[in-house]
Amino acid sequence: MPQAAEAGPAMSSGPAMERLMAALGDTKPRGAPPVERWNPPFCGDLDMRVAADGTWFYLGTPIGRPALVKLFSSVLKREGDEHFLVTPVEKVRIQVEDAPLQAVEMQVDGEGDGRAIALRTSVDDLVSVGPDHGLRFERAAKDGLKPYVHVRRGLWARLTRALTYDLLALGEIREVGGEAQFGIAAGGTFYPALPAREIEGLDIS
Repeated sequence: MPQAAEAGPAMSSGPAMERLMAALGDTKPRGAPPVERWNPPFCGDLDMRVAADGTWFYLGTPIGRPALVKLFSSVLKREGDEHFLVTPVEKVRIQVEDAPLQAVEMQVDGEGDGRAIALRTSVDDLVSVGPDHGLRFERAAKDGLKPYVHVRRGLWARLTRALTYDLLALGEIREVGGEAQFGIAAGGTFYPALPAREIEGLDIS
């Protein structure tokens, strides 16, 4: 089993990582960094990858320090279908296999349109499903269904398998656009997941 990457020499391998870490050390923002206002020059690709299960890798090795993953995720920016780590002076591209964040905890209060669903990501983003933090669903292999929640600035978190079961257990069927849809009601909005006729045999991927 590969050893988890730590801070120090292993994490500072290469000039791109060294510049990035130096810039992050100088930033020290209060609250969420305003990456939407930063437009530094593109400095190339960094050998960093976010796997489909939410694990962050650097040079092919899992990053074992949650605080470091949290730091990197705080300066993550999406442009089109690509993801970058951005500081006021540095912009490097990383690879994201599915979603860059993962929702790992859920709190549900109420029912129907008045239902409140709060979610926490593995890097401690806290969001409440609603206009700014909507749900979306994608079909997966073998008739599976993958739910996501919008966290910030076009960045989405995929719900874990356990949370997917819990979320879909709240589902109901409503007519949307003249078609019966299975979906989730939360924050005054109904989020369609798939046509009701496709529910039978649905698997959770």
